[in-house]
Amino acid sequence: MLLLIQNNYDCDSLGSWFWWLIGAFLLGALLGWLLRCILGNCSEKSETVVEPAKYDDKNEWKMKYEEIEQKLSICNNEIFKLKTELDACNQSKIATSTASTAVDSAMGITASATPAFVAPKDRDNLKKIEGIGPKIEQLLFDDGIYTWAALATTEVSRIQNVLDKAGPRYRVHNPGSWPLQAKMAAEGKWEALNKWQDEHKGGLL
Repeated sequence: MLLLIQNNYDCDSLGSWFWWLIGAFLLGALLGWLLRCILGNCSEKSETVVEPAKYDDKNEWKMKYEEIEQKLSICNNEIFKLKTELDACNQSKIATSTASTAVDSAMGITASATPAFVAPKDRDNLKKIEGIGPKIEQLLFDDGIYTWAALATTEVSRIQNVLDKAGPRYRVHNPGSWPLQAKMAAEGKWEALNKWQDEHKGGLL
């Protein structure tokens, strides 16, 4: 009798402990679920979904990058080509300059030499003009006045400036009639010129 009671007591204790364990397990699962919700992991995604719009944008930017890279490559090739042509042009220029210098040296011509001014050979005798002597004639030649025709069209102020620059000795001369006399000489009016000079001693107006 006592043994039967003892057996019944053991079975009731085991069943009671079993339900306690079930309750503890459910409570733990509930607490775990609550913690996942608090941390933001209530719903887990098994796989990442790629949005079609973002995927298209990525492809578009990739295509643009490849296009720009291709254009840059073409530009670099063009720059290299132009640089090569420029170098060849510079080399050709140097070679031409060297050859030209060699030819000039062989002919006795220097690059820094300035061609000397050569006065025309067909100079007129400006001393035919009353008031012009050999030295004043040379002053006019030095100023580029070589003929009667040139003297006839020269301003009196220019002639006076030539005399002034030559010094006090020449500054006292009066060139006012020189263009008039030169005009008659250039036109071959020698009789009229001689008559005029006879009437105007010293060539003064």
